Amino acid sequence: MNSPLVAALARNWWVILVYGVVAIAFGLYSIVWPGASVVALTWAFGVMALAEGVISAFALFDRNVNIPRGWLALYALASIAFGVLAITQPLAVAGALLLLLAAWLIVSGLYRIVFAVRVRRFIANEWLLILSGAVAVLLGVLFAAYPAAGLLTMALWIGVGALLYGVLQVMAALRLRKLA
Repeated sequence: MNSPLVAALARNWWVILVYGVVAIAFGLYSIVWPGASVVALTWAFGVMALAEGVISAFALFDRNVNIPRGWLALYALASIAFGVLAITQPLAVAGALLLLLAAWLIVSGLYRIVFAVRVRRFIANEWLLILSGAVAVLLGVLFAAYPAAGLLTMALWIGVGALLYGVLQVMAALRLRKLA
């Protein structure tokens, strides 16, 4: 071992293993119960927003804060409102966020198509940009038309990503264990 960082990682390989096992468990949970994982993720974002809002509200009374009080108060109120809403109505918040994602996908997809048509004289294979734009528009329309299916699909993809991440973490931990 030539690096103190590698030595420290090798000594604490089990921490990475725990991260991997937790990620695998979360991934499997999201794949098996995607609806519940959407609620849990939205609730978790709500708790984080609520905590940030409360901390920002307390910061309003700190004389050493260099952020303008009006902006800090607006941020605190918005964070608290979003946090309370996400905790009390997680499906509604998740659905609203999905609709915002759908709108963004449609706009960005149309932009890619227009951009590809405008630069087609200067680049080769502009059809790839057009295709990526069409896929984005299609996905956005599908999310807007079927938000429940979109939420479940996103939960499944998050689950698959967490599962892959967890497996890679476990593999890395086992390799680090050999270095210890």
